[in-house]
Parts: sequence; structure tokens; C-alpha cells
Amino acid sequence: MRKLQQMAETPREDEIRETEGLTSRRAVLAGLGAVALAGAGCSRTVDMSAMGLDNLTTGSIRPIRPSISVDSNITSPNVMYAAVTDGGFAVPEVPYQKVKAEFRRQIVVDPTGEAPGTLVVHTKERLLYLVQPGGDAIRYGVGVGKDGFRWSGRANIQYGREWPTWTPPAEMIQRKPELVKWQGGQPGGLDNPLGARALYIYQDGKDTGYRIHGSPEWWSIGQAMSSGCVRLINQDIIDLYSRVSKKNPVVVI
Repeated sequence: MRKLQQMAETPREDEIRETEGLTSRRAVLAGLGAVALAGAGCSRTVDMSAMGLDNLTTGSIRPIRPSISVDSNITSPNVMYAAVTDGGFAVPEVPYQKVKAEFRRQIVVDPTGEAPGTLVVHTKERLLYLVQPGGDAIRYGVGVGKDGFRWSGRANIQYGREWPTWTPPAEMIQRKPELVKWQGGQPGGLDNPLGARALYIYQDGKDTGYRIHGSPEWWSIGQAMSSGCVRLINQDIIDLYSRVSKKNPVVVI
């Protein structure tokens, strides 16, 4: 009887091996935890293959958000706003440091929800978005109309002009008689209020009289001081014009 009791109390050899294996595994895991805590500021390589653990990295789990594309024409400000010769005119460099960063050309995640190719003008924010495929938008800072001169609604770009002629409306000449000299049209040039390019906004086939255009007055970007049109830095309107085709939708809000 005493011999049987001793046999029952003595662990079998296979149980000892299993216990030792569990103890060894726990020791390794504990050791790894200690390394992680003690060496949080260091770099260490640990071979996990012998552990039989899941080695799926969190890097394989990607956040759900639109990607930001890369465009070689949208780069550092000193390149975007450098002096450029265009149409025979020497467009001067823009001192971009004096332009608020949010008003400089850049690629952003599209906040508008509009279809690609749509131009969306936020007059309150002084920003224009050109919606891109894939969830991006190219954003430009703009100047907008003074109170009483603003227009809003949905329309489209009917056509565009490079270095356009500017003809002041009759009511503008009444307010500023000195403009009478341009009642037949001011030729395109560096001093022309329409700048290097103009996009003409039509609604239901009729000219609204409003334009998206360039301006030599780069300091007016972010301000409400025009007669209702949407103005951009000349380098920005040249870039925007190259991306817009006839009939692009326009939303001004």
C-alpha cells in the first residue's frame, strides 16, 4: 500500500517534460517583457520564430482615408512662385513668405464631396478647390468680392483666355470715371486687372459677368476687395488654367 501511494505521488516522466516546457516558455515570455520594459529607449532584435507566435505587424493594417497624391508641379513655394516668362510677359516672383501658408497652392484631402473636375469656391474661407480623382483636391488661396458684390450659385466655365482683355462695366466707370480710357478694353498685360488668365463663368448659358482670374496684386489674396470676381496669384491661375477644360462645373458658396 505504501509503495502504491509513493507511485501516485511521484510525477510521471512525461508530466515532468510538459511542466518543464511550460516553465521554459513562460520564462522566455517573461524575459521578453523585461527586455521591452527595460529597453524602451533602445533598439533590439528578438527572434520570435521559435515561439510559434503570430508575427502579423500592425503596419499591415492601414487607416481608412483618402491618399494624398504627389504632383511635380506642386512643390516648394520658392519653385511655385518663382518668376516666369509667359506669353511674352515676365511675371515677377511672388514673395511667398508674405502670403499666409493656408493661401499657398497645395494638395489636400477633398472636403467638398463634389465630382472630380469641379471648382469649388469658399468665399468665407477665401479658398478655391479643384477636385481631383481619388479623394484629393488642389487648393488655392483667393481674393473675393466686397460685400454687395459677391455672387454665389452653381454654374460652369464656358471658356478661358490667356492674358485677356479687360473691359470695365459701365457701372464701374460711373464709380471710377478714370477708367473711361478702358471702355474699349484694356489689352492683356502685367497691369491688367484680369492677370495672366481668366475663366468665364456662365449659368444656364448666360454670362454671369463674374470671372475666376489672375491678379498682379498678390497681396490681395485672402481679402474681400474685388468687384465680385474670384482672383488668384498669377502663378496660381496659370497652374489652374492648365488643369481646367471647357464646361468644368463651378460652385461658389
